[in-house]
Amino acid sequence: VNTLTDASSNNSTAMSTINQGTAKSWCRWESIGTASVEDSFNHSSMTDNGTGDQTITISSAMANATYVHAGMAGGGNTNLAAICQAQDATAVTTTATRYQTVYGNGNLYDWSSINTSLFGDLA
Repeated sequence: VNTLTDASSNNSTAMSTINQGTAKSWCRWESIGTASVEDSFNHSSMTDNGTGDQTITISSAMANATYVHAGMAGGGNTNLAAICQAQDATAVTTTATRYQTVYGNGNLYDWSSINTSLFGDLA
């Protein structure tokens, strides 16, 4: 199949567009206490590196380490949360990515809801 078309043949999309625009991995976890995965896709494990600092291991490797990350963290409508990649040499590889979550003041913080998705090519 090269193109998908709706039932009325009015709208079509190339398979390459669908492949490029689909998340290759996603994960939802909470990190209060010890980080625990609530749901995921193409994810094999998680390492809790400490407060507000977790590493996700990807089941099927990405083609390179320059894939796109999208994510959010929070615990309520009055909290100021941010999620970012750790700034070390091993923060992102083709099979793992390390995230740090911070409060609005910049301190590492464990949140009740953290979500990430990865976009790019699989190896």
